[in-house]
Amino acid sequence: MGKIKKVLAREVLDSRGNPTIEVEVMTDKAMARAIVPSGASTGSHEALELRDDDKKRFGGKGVLKAVENVNKVLGKAITGLSVFNQEKIDQILIEKDGTDNKSKYGANAILGISMAVCRVASIEKKIGLYKYLNEDANLLPTPMMNILNGGVHADSGLDFQEFMIIPVGAENFKRAIQMGAEIFHTLGGILKEKGLKTTVGDEGGYAPTLNGQEEALDLILKAVEKTGYKMEKDILLATDTASTEFFDKKKKVYKLRINGKKEELKGSEMVEYLLNLTKKYPIISIEDGLAEDDFENWKLLKEKSKGKIQIVGDDLFVTNVERLQKGLDENLANSILIKLNQIGTVSETIEAVDMAELNNWTAVISHRSGETEDTFIADLSVGLSTGQIKTGSLSRTDRIAKYNQLIRIEEELDNKAIYAGFGSFYNLN
Repeated sequence: MGKIKKVLAREVLDSRGNPTIEVEVMTDKAMARAIVPSGASTGSHEALELRDDDKKRFGGKGVLKAVENVNKVLGKAITGLSVFNQEKIDQILIEKDGTDNKSKYGANAILGISMAVCRVASIEKKIGLYKYLNEDANLLPTPMMNILNGGVHADSGLDFQEFMIIPVGAENFKRAIQMGAEIFHTLGGILKEKGLKTTVGDEGGYAPTLNGQEEALDLILKAVEKTGYKMEKDILLATDTASTEFFDKKKKVYKLRINGKKEELKGSEMVEYLLNLTKKYPIISIEDGLAEDDFENWKLLKEKSKGKIQIVGDDLFVTNVERLQKGLDENLANSILIKLNQIGTVSETIEAVDMAELNNWTAVISHRSGETEDTFIADLSVGLSTGQIKTGSLSRTDRIAKYNQLIRIEEELDNKAIYAGFGSFYNLN
């Protein structure tokens, strides 16, 4: 029962129209698919996403090599094994590749199999994926909704990559989605009134041309107020600074625009700039406030925030337990962003979440900018009880699919469902 009969991969498209890999895993009784997302703002320490580099196809972004690696090598290595032994299967795939960053066969090839195995196992058990991960799971995550896009995800001229609203005051997840959607559409109306663009970036947030971070945050405050919600009571704010993208390694300065003027900030000055923003605006979470290897200033930001702000490492940790251990040892943050394709297997992802939670850190399940219709991370956030999820704005089906799946999960749980809300940010250390 539950033995793998066949593994099949194909090349499909992600939300940016770029190729990615889809994997099917079949048993005698069930079949499941998984599609692997792709990032634009990627950390240099991430597992390798294998691309073909054939400029005649998709500008070199094809994934036929990864597809072939699944169909001819990796799939055969796990055929006949039980889908219920996730760790064993993931370990076989890791050992078969044999590299530190999964560069031989591709992290995208390995992850596609890993996710599909996990999903088909839940189908074999005839339970939801989130229940397969944890039969007692009932915590719905607080969504961090990216309603203004910047950085490499948009042509807005904003240096920060994401400006997010967090509906902490909602009584349940469905209400949180309503609050987010209402604020998002109100913000669109405000932008139109100002003659600003309402086109959206890769993650579904608006991408108007603005003069800097403060203008973006002011617009969000206005939208929240006009929608009828209260800052701090109903809504908190978060940013993904993605500082590695505007860090000058040679000069060791952060180059960004502040109030319409280009500035160069030393690491300690960048820390002060971020902390001053949290004093002016109700920002509860800062992701990648410093560059991925600027450890000295990560530590400074963590110390000076005094446990009042969630300091999230994305490029800093890349869902890797070795990088995370360094963060724990040196007190660099108090939260880790979790992206399946940064590390390449479901088992390693769970290990990173477990390590964070064991050390009283928060863990935020996250999408990528190049997403798909796959809803795996929605179930993952509930199954691992992380209490937080980042999956984009309130537009684009690739983002909404995850929210809709969480609405279904909440409905299925009925009166057992608990919405994390403010609880996501209690006891920050």
